Amino acid sequence: MTAADDRSRRAARNKTRNAAQKAKGQFKEAAGRATGDQRLQAEGRADKTRANLKQATEKVKDAFRGR
Repeated sequence: MTAADDRSRRAARNKTRNAAQKAKGQFKEAAGRATGDQRLQAEGRADKTRANLKQATEKVKDAFRGR
């Protein structure tokens, strides 16, 4: 396995984790909205924001890698 393959796998794994975190955030936000739990809703928004920031970082890395 080459270093480039390892980086590609790591990037794909990070993107998958980010997508999962975003989905978790969407679920928490919707659950908070449905139950009236503002704290849960805020946690969901925070999870989504973190996931979006991480995803943006991955896109910048991809741009520098020339993908």
